[in-house]
Amino acid sequence: MPRPDSHPTEYAERVLDIVERIPPGRVMSYGDIAELLGEGGPRQVGTVMSVWGGGVPWWRVLRADGTPAPGLEVRARSHYAAEGTPLRPSGRVDMAVARWEGPDPSDPV
Repeated sequence: MPRPDSHPTEYAERVLDIVERIPPGRVMSYGDIAELLGEGGPRQVGTVMSVWGGGVPWWRVLRADGTPAPGLEVRARSHYAAEGTPLRPSGRVDMAVARWEGPDPSDPV
């Protein structure tokens, strides 16, 4: 795993750029981001987020089941409340409602 004090790779920069574009109240899964980029997979996106994601709206990137990374649930919930992110009765993000499909196809990724 890369060190947090190292410079992000080109792939990491692309992941972080997508995360910065996710609108408030909307979310993407780790796999959604990998699919949008056409490179890597959920684990690679998760690694980028764990190493360099602190400076971007990390709470908008979730597991496919609508849960944030372990240990970040309480902090994420406060962001969801502030942004009006749709939640299911279980407290998970309602992925069917909140999922962002990505930037407009005319915008370069």
